[in-house]
Amino acid sequence: MPAHPELPGHSGQTACGTDMRTPLRDFLRTETGSAAVLLAATLAALIWANAAPGSYDSFWETVLAVRLGDAGVSLDLREWVNSGLMTLFFFVIGLEARREFDMGELRERRRIAVPLIAGVCGMAVPVAIYLAVNAGDGEAGGWGTAMSTDTAFALGMLALFGRRLPEALRTFILTVSVVDDFVALGVIAIAYSGSIDLPALLAGLGVFAVILLVRAAGVRRGGVYALLGVALWVALLESGVDPVVTGLAMGLLTYAYPASRGDLERATDLFRLFREQPTPELERSLRVGLATAISPNERLQRVYHPWTSYVIVPLFALANAGITFGSEQLTRALHSPVTLGIVLGYVLGKPVGILGSALLTTAFSRGRLRPPVGWGAVAAGGSIAGIGFTVSLLIATLAFDGPRLEEAKVGILAAVVCASAATWAVTRAIGLMPQRGRMRALLGTSESIVDLAASVDTDRDHIRGPLDALVTVVEYGDFECPYCGQAEPVVRELLAGHGDVRYVWRHLPLNDVHPHAQLAAEAAEAAGRQGAYWEMHDLLLSHQGALKIPDLLRYAEAVGADAERFERDLRARAGAGRVAEDVDSADLSGVSGTPTFFVNGRRHHGAYDIAGLTEAVRAARERAALIR
Repeated sequence: MPAHPELPGHSGQTACGTDMRTPLRDFLRTETGSAAVLLAATLAALIWANAAPGSYDSFWETVLAVRLGDAGVSLDLREWVNSGLMTLFFFVIGLEARREFDMGELRERRRIAVPLIAGVCGMAVPVAIYLAVNAGDGEAGGWGTAMSTDTAFALGMLALFGRRLPEALRTFILTVSVVDDFVALGVIAIAYSGSIDLPALLAGLGVFAVILLVRAAGVRRGGVYALLGVALWVALLESGVDPVVTGLAMGLLTYAYPASRGDLERATDLFRLFREQPTPELERSLRVGLATAISPNERLQRVYHPWTSYVIVPLFALANAGITFGSEQLTRALHSPVTLGIVLGYVLGKPVGILGSALLTTAFSRGRLRPPVGWGAVAAGGSIAGIGFTVSLLIATLAFDGPRLEEAKVGILAAVVCASAATWAVTRAIGLMPQRGRMRALLGTSESIVDLAASVDTDRDHIRGPLDALVTVVEYGDFECPYCGQAEPVVRELLAGHGDVRYVWRHLPLNDVHPHAQLAAEAAEAAGRQGAYWEMHDLLLSHQGALKIPDLLRYAEAVGADAERFERDLRARAGAGRVAEDVDSADLSGVSGTPTFFVNGRRHHGAYDIAGLTEAVRAARERAALIR
């Protein structure tokens, strides 16, 4: 359905949905917002454990059994959280990794190399430091505790620093965290699982093979995958392998793809049929049609991500972060190689591993492979990655018990505080640099991904503003789209406030929802043949409810065009080929709704109010100035 013009704000989009949010931005928003909840749960666990230590331990050691006849699973509450609910957390991580691989920064496969190497080295260096500190002490087996970044806390820190750090750093850190979590789960499965029950493990592999076959057959029913996922989880639990691996595997198998215009048009046709004949059969077809237009990956993220961020991870912290802070315990922890190894591994090892590996990768590849941000931002990202909590606590509960577990928890919490302070120091140092040096340190000189398939042609495209401007804003629009009408005054304000911005309009008439849009686009081209394109463009957007032929003829006279020639060109559809070229370029660029903006070839996600577009233009100008 077309979006309602009376809705407030500048974030709507016809045909593509009622907002311009993206899965990545939703992911970041949920993670950063949940960081406060996670911190509150951690503090609650500490207060509970110190106020009533007996109550804290006895509650989480309560056994809960789920049985079906003679078969069943019996775990204490902490194990249900750590091995059960945390499976959903890793499922969401897997979903986001797959989305980035299919649609995000990692769709250009060469960009995988730097965050992949940085993620692995960002784990290997802390492990080496931990082993060095604990050599000969008998606690070297807890090395896995010192290696994994906490995604929620890390992205929460990025949110706190706001504009001090570039947007691309968030994606870089997220990718490093996904690699981090993937390796950590492999470590859990191999190094920290109990004795392996081979028949149960083979059964699990058999279930996973069935999942692959069902996926290859194109089955899209979530219930089928849920049942198979539960079966795989139980098989891995019985085998001795930590079953949280199930979540990451299932997430990585879930496709992500943008909504295509064809799917959206079919959904529109189904709605019209249902509107004319509201039967149960058509209602079911409409629901299926709407579901197939959105990728399973995005649908599942919207369902599970808020639950994992606001309920499951905080619950995990509540179950595991409780430490009794007696003077004896603190003294022992401060002198413990376990505590020291964890703190040094995170605070020193993480930034050294990430920044050092990125520098070496860039040097050995002679600049062909480089981070998407500057070295200052990579250093800040490395210190942020030193915030380890969720997976680190999970491994600590598997690697230690008794006093050693308490010492490990102290080290994990101390590393959170120290890494946060180190991040502040790095960003403060960058902020004291001269402006050009600061921009280079933050943004770097790597080429940005270009989403716009057809580059701007000054001899062909309709352009407002200086032809040699640093920043180019391209809009795919529809003259009958109410949101394009909302965006028009914003674009005018943007051009008036920035002398180095040029603006390009390209046609994308959504004929399934806007019956007069194609005719209006051809009218603009007919006026353009007489040098009055922008005058007609402005009139069409300001009169979206009157786009029939008599209206268009009246507008042609108003802009001073030759009425007879205009009508002849309009009836001959002289501009249809030009409109079709724009539509083809929109399809190649993955555009399915209007308005869609590109800033220097990069798709603009988010609100298209003056603040949102101004920020996008500012970032594009700074990067273009560095490259030029």
